[in-house]
Amino acid sequence: MIFVDEIKSALRYDPACRWWEVWLYHGLWAVWFHKFLHILYVCRVPIIPRLFSQISRCLTGIEIHPGAKIGRGVFIDHGSSVVIGETAEIGDNCLIYHGVTLGGTSTRRVKRHPTVGANTVIGCGAKIIGNIRIGGNCKIGANATVLKDVPDNSTVVGMPARVILQSGDKADNDWSALPDPVETTVVNLIGRIVTLEAELKKITPK
Repeated sequence: MIFVDEIKSALRYDPACRWWEVWLYHGLWAVWFHKFLHILYVCRVPIIPRLFSQISRCLTGIEIHPGAKIGRGVFIDHGSSVVIGETAEIGDNCLIYHGVTLGGTSTRRVKRHPTVGANTVIGCGAKIIGNIRIGGNCKIGANATVLKDVPDNSTVVGMPARVILQSGDKADNDWSALPDPVETTVVNLIGRIVTLEAELKKITPK
């Protein structure tokens, strides 16, 4: 049921949320406004869907084109500066943090925005661009730039994003457990430098 699914997601995803204050979350209001405006958009009602989507944007700081398809139980936490394009599709029970963009790369009237599978978590500042598919049960790291398809049950990080974890288990929300690819690269480089310096000492005449 509309409203109930989103409230359940808010309570599940945000430990700070209490049932008596859930109505204050502007991410919920943005999704609820969109559900109504999307019906008008599908029915080809002129002007009104776009007009009220802009009003919703001013009130909530979240821009969702009325043409976007959003599933049940989608929760936008903190919400500010989220942009969801016209042909974007978001599956059920997804969690979206602030600063996320689901953007397009084409200027033609085609499917140009991403499709996000159910139960996916999109970290703050992430950019998912183009007509690509993000699988179900995925985790998109903060500030990641995703330009290619992501398989189910994957964790991706980086700019451009790459898969660093993939398993049959649903990704949890423990961001601190994510491996750091930059740290790994630096450690490997330091190890190579130490090895090269040792080899250099062996062949350098005293």
